[in-house]
Amino acid sequence: MLAIIAAVLFLLAWLINVAEISTNDVFTSTDVMLIGLALLALHVAGIGGGRTARGRRR
Repeated sequence: MLAIIAAVLFLLAWLINVAEISTNDVFTSTDVMLIGLALLALHVAGIGGGRTARGRRR
């Protein structure tokens, strides 16, 4: 789930950069990209992966 949110944020950052949309200093395309990278790192670390394996299935 976090990887999907990260992909959406990367797309948003790319659109802001390509369209040259002027945003305030708090919300820039670099900030959005860094948030996406943080979410992607959490996903790779195993946080927010969804289901967990509990017990054995026979």
